[in-house]
Amino acid sequence: MATIRCDIVSAEAEIYSGEATLVVATGEVGELGIAPRHAPLITRLKPGKVVVTTPDGEQLDFAIGGGILEVQPTVVTVLADTAIRAEDIDEAKVRAAKEEAERILANRGDAMDIAEAQKHLAEALVQLQAIERLRKNLKH
Repeated sequence: MATIRCDIVSAEAEIYSGEATLVVATGEVGELGIAPRHAPLITRLKPGKVVVTTPDGEQLDFAIGGGILEVQPTVVTVLADTAIRAEDIDEAKVRAAKEEAERILANRGDAMDIAEAQKHLAEALVQLQAIERLRKNLKH
């Protein structure tokens, strides 16, 4: 079975490094599926999910806060602003951050606060979606 190396790195740490048969990420214009022998490319990523399918068929779910995806002949690199494995997400903390961002947006603070709140809200929603996908996969 053909594989491609996948590295997911955030500003803080290396989140994942291993072989994959498929990497799916949320690009600026939609989802991208990267399989072995994919053509080289570089694109920006929106806050969203990255799903890595390992050679044994396991799907690893990550939530990222945007970044860059680079595809080379033998490696896919996700350089994420923030990244976390779905199973490592603290749901209570994420819900609190979501509520705080929504409060700032509802009160219409200054433009800088609103932009920051929108960013935090997007990241919180992505992480909550990752938790839901993880729960759904555990039920099957």
